[in-house]
Amino acid sequence: MSAVLGGRVRAGSKVLAPQYDQEGNEIQVETREDEEQQVKLDQTIELLLAAGYFRARIKGLSPFDKVVGGMTWCITTCNFDLDVDLLFQENSTIGQKIALTEKIVAVLPKMKCPHRIEPHQIQGLDFIHIYPVVQWLVKRAIETREEMGDQIRAFSVSQFNKNHRTPEDQEFDSRKEQSVSTLAAVKTGYQPRRQYKRQAVSELLDEESQVHSTLLEYGRRYGYRPEKADKVPLFPIPKDLKAEGKDSAKSAVAAALGGKTEEMDEEEAQALEEQRIKALMSGMQATGAADGKLTASAVGSIVGMQSAEIQQIASEYAGKQAELAAEDRPERLSGAQQHKRTVASLNKQITAQEKKLEEVRTKHEELHTAYTSTQEKLQEVQEFSAKLDEEMEKLSEQEKDEANSSVLQQLRGLVAMNENLKRQEQEFRAHCKEEMARLQGAIDQLKLDGDEGEGEDQERSRLIEKQYQADKEKLHKIRLLLARKNREIAQLQRKIDEVPSRAELSQYQRRFVELYNQVAATHKETKQFITLYNTLDDTKLYLNKEVNLLNSIHDNFEQAMSSAANKEQFLKQLEQIVDGIKQNKNKVEKKKQEEKMRRDQFNDTFLDLVDKQRVYFKTVKDFQEECRKNEILLAKLKAAS
Repeated sequence: MSAVLGGRVRAGSKVLAPQYDQEGNEIQVETREDEEQQVKLDQTIELLLAAGYFRARIKGLSPFDKVVGGMTWCITTCNFDLDVDLLFQENSTIGQKIALTEKIVAVLPKMKCPHRIEPHQIQGLDFIHIYPVVQWLVKRAIETREEMGDQIRAFSVSQFNKNHRTPEDQEFDSRKEQSVSTLAAVKTGYQPRRQYKRQAVSELLDEESQVHSTLLEYGRRYGYRPEKADKVPLFPIPKDLKAEGKDSAKSAVAAALGGKTEEMDEEEAQALEEQRIKALMSGMQATGAADGKLTASAVGSIVGMQSAEIQQIASEYAGKQAELAAEDRPERLSGAQQHKRTVASLNKQITAQEKKLEEVRTKHEELHTAYTSTQEKLQEVQEFSAKLDEEMEKLSEQEKDEANSSVLQQLRGLVAMNENLKRQEQEFRAHCKEEMARLQGAIDQLKLDGDEGEGEDQERSRLIEKQYQADKEKLHKIRLLLARKNREIAQLQRKIDEVPSRAELSQYQRRFVELYNQVAATHKETKQFITLYNTLDDTKLYLNKEVNLLNSIHDNFEQAMSSAANKEQFLKQLEQIVDGIKQNKNKVEKKKQEEKMRRDQFNDTFLDLVDKQRVYFKTVKDFQEECRKNEILLAKLKAAS
C-alpha cells in the first residue's frame, strides 16, 4: 500500500532522492516546501528593495521581520493620518507579533487598500496573499514620495537661503553698486544731444514732418515718405530747388501738391527724399557753440570783439575829456597848448589800453595753451577709452564662448573666494594677536596670584581629590545596583511576555482550529485512499479467484465429458463451488449490513456532538459577554474610587 500511496506527489512539493522497497519498486517521498510561496517571498523582497527598504537584504533577519518591517515602513512613508502606533521591533515575541499584525490589518482598510488580509496570514507567512498588499503599499509609497519631493526640495532651498549665501550671491552684491554707477555714467555720457535747432517751427504743418524734423535736430536721419500723395504740402519748396532740373522740380511739385503724374521709380523717390531732408535742414541752425563748449575760434572772436570795443571807448573818452577841458579853461590855454595836452592825454589812454590789450592777449594765450593741453589729454583719454572698448569687446567675445564662459565663471568665483580668504586671514591674525596679548596678561596675573595662595590651593586640591574619589566609588556602586535591577526587570518582563494574553490565546485557538481542520482533511483523504485501495484489492482477489475457477473448469471440461462417472463428479464439484460462492456472498452481505449499522451509529454520534458544539459556542459567547461586562464594571468602580 505504501508503494501505491507514494506514487502521488503534490504539485509544488520538493522530491528527494529515490528510495526502493523490498520488491524493488521506487518510493518517492515529498516535503512541505512550497515553491510558489518561495517565489512570492523573493518577489516581495525585491519590491521592498526597489521601494528603498534596504533592510530587506540583511540575511540575518527572518522573512517575518523583513516583510512586516517593510509593510510598516511603507505605511509610515505614505504619510497617512492614523491614530495607531506602528512600532516595529526585530526578533519580537509572539505577543508583539500578533499585536503588530492586527494593527497592520486594521490600518489597511482605512488607507482604502483594495486587498484584504488576515493577521494569521501575515504571521503564517502566506506570501500568496501578502504579495498583492505589499505591491499596493509600495506603489502608494512611491507616489507619496514623488508628490512630497518637490515641496521638500523647495522648502530646503528656502531655509538655506535664509541663513546662508553662495559665493555667486556675494560676488553679485559686491559688484552691484559699481555696476549701477557705471550704468548711470554710461547713460549720462551717451544721452541724446541736440545738434541743430529749427528757427521757424510754425512752417511745419504735419505732425509726421514735425517728428522727422525733431529727429534731424538730434542727428538722426531716416527714410521719409508720406503715406498718401494727396496731402497738403508738408513744407514750402525753396527757390534753389527749382533750378536743379525741370524733371526733378516737376516731380517734387507733383508729390507736394498731390501729384497726378505716374509713379516714380526708385531713384527719383530717393532724390525726392534727399531734397526734403535738405529743405528741412535749411531752416535749422547748428547749436554746438552755444551748448557750453568753448572752441579756439570762439575765444578768438571774443578777444577781437573786446579790442574793438576798447578802442571805441578810448576815443569817446578822449573826446569827452577834451570838451570838458575846453569848457572849463578856454581863456587860459591857447590852441597849441590845448592840442598838445589833448594828444598827451590820448597817448596815455592808448598806452593804458595797449597794456590792457597785452594782458588780454596773454590771458588768451594761456587759455589757448590750456585748451591745447586739454585737447591732447582728451585725445589720450579717447585713445585709452578706445583700447578699453576693444579689450572689452575681446573679453565679451571670450565670454560668449561656452567653453570660456565656464572657465571665467569659475575664475570669478575663485578670485572672490581668494579675496574673501585674504580678508578673513587678516581678521584672524589680528584677532589672534589680541587674544595672545590678553592670554599673556592673564598668565602673568595668574603667576602673581599663584605665588601668594599656592599653599592654600594645594590643601584644597587634596580635599577635592579625596571627595572626588569617594563620590566616584559611590557612583560605581550605584551603577552596579542599577544594572542588577535592570537585569531583574528584564527577566520579569520576559516572564510576563511568555504568559500568553487573551488575544494570543484567541490567536492560538484559531491557529489550532485551522491546523485541526487541515489534519482532519488530510486524514479523511488518507482514509478514502485506504478504503479505495482495500476495495480494489478485494475486487482483484475475487476476480483472480473467478479467473482461476473458469480456467479450471475449462481445463477439466473435456476430461469430465469423456465418461458418465467423470461427468457426474464434475457436476458435484460445480455444485460445491456454487455453494461456496453463495456462502461468501452471504458473508459479504452480512459485513455490509454491519458497516451500515456502524455508519448510522457514527452519524447519530456526530449529530449529538454538533449539538454539543453549538451549545459550547453559545456558552463561550455568553461567557465572553459577561467578562466584558465585568471589565466595564471594574473600570467604573476604579474610576469612582
